[in-house]
Amino acid sequence: MITFLSALLLAMVLEGLLYAAFPEQMKRALVQVLNTPTSQLRVVALTLAVIALILLYVVRGFA
Repeated sequence: MITFLSALLLAMVLEGLLYAAFPEQMKRALVQVLNTPTSQLRVVALTLAVIALILLYVVRGFA
């Protein structure tokens, strides 16, 4: 549970840093996401989730 919470908080820190460093680019990215079809967002999100899960398995496997 602590590992999950740590990962979630780290994601929040990274997202916050992106908004602080590149606010205009992040606004444009959000507008682009809103204009993207739902089906395409779903495919991209699931693909990235699977890739991240595989990378996590590889990284944690070597630790």
